[in-house]
Parts: sequence; structure tokens; C-alpha cells
Amino acid sequence: MAYVIHHNDPTGRAALVPNYSSLNIINPNFVHNHHPQLLYPVRFALHPAVVAQIELARSITLQQLIIDEGLVPSQEEEQRRNNVIRRLREIVMKWIKNVAYLRRLPENHIRAASATILTYGSYGLGVHNAESDIDALCVGPWFASLTEDFFIVLHNMLAKRVEVSDIQCVKDAKVPLMRFKFEGISIDLPYAQLQVTTVPENVDILNSLFLNGIDETSWKSLSGVRANNSILQLVPNVKIFQELLRCVKLWAKRRGVYGNLFGFFGGVHLAVLSAFICQRNPNVSLLAALVSIFFKTFAFWPWPTPVILQGSMLPHHHPETRSLMPIQLPSSPHEYCHSNITNSTFTKIKTEFRRGYCLIQDLLKPQFDWRNLFEPYPYSKIYHRFLKITLSCSKKDELGDWVGWVKSRFPGLLVKLELQSFCDPNPSEYFDESIQDPNVVFYWGLAVDDLDLDLVQKEFQKNIGNGFKGITGNMTLSLIQTV
Repeated sequence: MAYVIHHNDPTGRAALVPNYSSLNIINPNFVHNHHPQLLYPVRFALHPAVVAQIELARSITLQQLIIDEGLVPSQEEEQRRNNVIRRLREIVMKWIKNVAYLRRLPENHIRAASATILTYGSYGLGVHNAESDIDALCVGPWFASLTEDFFIVLHNMLAKRVEVSDIQCVKDAKVPLMRFKFEGISIDLPYAQLQVTTVPENVDILNSLFLNGIDETSWKSLSGVRANNSILQLVPNVKIFQELLRCVKLWAKRRGVYGNLFGFFGGVHLAVLSAFICQRNPNVSLLAALVSIFFKTFAFWPWPTPVILQGSMLPHHHPETRSLMPIQLPSSPHEYCHSNITNSTFTKIKTEFRRGYCLIQDLLKPQFDWRNLFEPYPYSKIYHRFLKITLSCSKKDELGDWVGWVKSRFPGLLVKLELQSFCDPNPSEYFDESIQDPNVVFYWGLAVDDLDLDLVQKEFQKNIGNGFKGITGNMTLSLIQTV
């Protein structure tokens, strides 16, 4: 315990009173000697029990902040999402029986045929909120094809249901999927085809027996579920891991370092980093302590040394040698989380890790406030020049597809910009009221004034013009100077 020599005690005697402003370093209070004006520092270290009490109080405060931010769904919202998954499973069971019948399979095969729905992403990890989408995976047997049975038969079944709206097929993505809303909840649904007739409801896709002979598209579709399941199996305490991941995701979003297409972290990156901290500190149960360890660890991490979870399949070599921040997928010995990190975004991520570490140094001080850690990134104070990216369509229902397509090409734009300037892409979407058509606008911070905008726009326009099968909207790049 650290104490202050206090001379205002009612008894008139000097008294020792607790002081929590010390951070296990020199106590900022002094004692007198024969020369009243000469003061000498007294060294005290906080007792571990006192540190634990303060960390407990900080943890409770942080947990309440997460709740106040709406990051923990209510029981009603949780039940609503569970019901959506249950009903989707019922639909795909009817679908697969219908497909088996259309394929003229034997009666015993029709009776045995089954398919299921698995979840991944934030919902699968249990860190979703009321606004989160659901990443779901339809897993079917050998006789149900992607092109015909999934994109036609299942699509038609879903389109006819009153609970389903805004359904579309995204066939040209790296992972083909259907995207729709089920009772207002947005759902991304890719498909994986296993070489079995019966797919158990909670099929263990980490079991190699189910992975024999699957095609490359199915393997990619399974990647998210496999990563999620591996992480949940490898962490020592799932609840503590979930609490830490919620905090880390909020920090990354507020500080502008979340968004794989913008050259920052995706959800799986942050999940592995959080799981890594939990694994290395299995006896730490206080959230505040884990958050502190998280920033201390990655503020000084020797990149490009890869982050690899204990118990995951260790690679014999590091295949993604050009990655600036390699983070291994725990479900595969030769795969790393897909990364679009550039030199510019790498610099910002490291800066934000170190900022978080510096703030956490005040954790035991009375004036510590978690809101400082999660303060929104001040783009307008940091940058005075921005690249404005304006995307628009004549019809509102066409804008989503167009924006999604252009965003998928942002990594290429980042590479082009980096040849001329440090670029900090703000992932937030804005609306320009001066434009009549429905639109989405992005503002990316720049560090130079002499950007060759015509060359960048010409090359990016060519990039987004190749391969898009929807209704092409408008895209303009412009430079904005702020005061």
C-alpha cells in the first residue's frame, strides 16, 4: 500500500493515508527532515491486493461501458437471432429433401439426406450486438450443387417467404454467397458441399473426415467457421475472451483501424490477437488487466514475427512472407489471415497500439477514464488534406451493390495512392447532401499536397469497370483542403 504523510489530521498528529496515484513507481509525496524546505521522495509499491482491487473496479467500469455502448444484445434480441437460425435450418432441411427427390435418389438416401446452417464471424464468436449482421454457412451433401441447387432452388425457396427481403446472389465474389434480410436481420450465406449424404446439424468441420474431396470454393467457404471453432476451442475461458474481443473491436472501430478492405484489421485478425493474449495469460480473469496486457504486448510486438496460437497447427514455414503483420489462421498450418495492410496503415496501427499502451499506464490512477481509450480518431485535426471518394447511383436500391463492388477494389486503390503519399483511409461512410442522387462518400487522410489525382482516378476507374455485373454507378475522386 502507498501512503501519504498527511498533516491535517483532526488529532493534530501527522497521519498516513492511502494514496492511489502511484503506479508502482516513486511515490509523489515527501517527508521533512531538519531542513523544512528540502524534500526527499519515498519509494512505495502498491500492495498486490490493492492493485487487484483497483483492477476489479476498472473491470466493472469497462464492462458497464461496453453495455452502455449497446455492444451486448438483450435477451430478446438474442432469442430473435436464435429463432432466425433455427428457421433457416428448417428451410435448408426442406430444401435438401427436395433436391434429393429431384435428383431421383433412392428412398433411403432421401430419408437420410440432410443439410445444416453453421454460424461464424461476430455472431459465431458470441461478440455480436443488436446491429450486427449474421454470417451463416449452408453446408450440404455431395449431390446438392452450388450453381443449380443453392443459387436457384434454395434461392427461389427463400425468395417466396414473407420473412425474406432484399435477396441477391453474389456469384462473382471470392466466396460466392446469397445476401438477404430475414425478419430485418442482414444475413450473408455462402455454401459448402461435403462429400457425404447426411450432414449432422452441428457437423464438426474441424474433423478431417468431413473434408475429404471437397472443392476449393467449399474450402474457402468453410474457412470462417473453421477459424471460429478453432479459436473457441483454444482459448482457456470463452467468456473472458469474448469480453476482451468486444473491447478490442470497439477500440479498433473508434480509432479507425478496423476494416480489412481499408488496409486495417478484420474481425478474424482481432479475434486471433485477443485469443493470443488469453492463451498467454490463462490465470488473468480481470478484463482491465487483459486489456492492459493486450496493448503492452502488441505495442512492442516485433513484426513481422507472426502471431500464432498455441495448440494450432504450426507451419513448417511462413508462406505469407510479404505480410507486414502476419497472423496465422488457427485452423490451417499454411494459411494466414488475409491482409491488405499497407506501409501507411501499418504505421497507423502501430501508432494506435502505442497510444493505447500509454493510456493504460494510468490504469491505477484516480483520474483514469476508459473513454479516453475509445475516443474517436480526430481525422480533421490530424489531416488538412483529404481524398474524397464519391459513389452514387440513380436508384437507392442499386447503391448497395455498387458501393460493395467499389469497396472490394479499395485495396488496389490504396496501393496506387501509397506510391505517392501516406494515406489513412477512414472506413466511415458519409452522405453528401449537395448531390441529388443516393450516394456514399469516403474521406481518406493524405500527407502530401502534390497528388497526381488524374492518374489515380484513371487507373481506379479502369479497375472498377472490369467484372462488375450489376448496374454501374458513378465514382469520382476529388481533393479536399481543410483549414
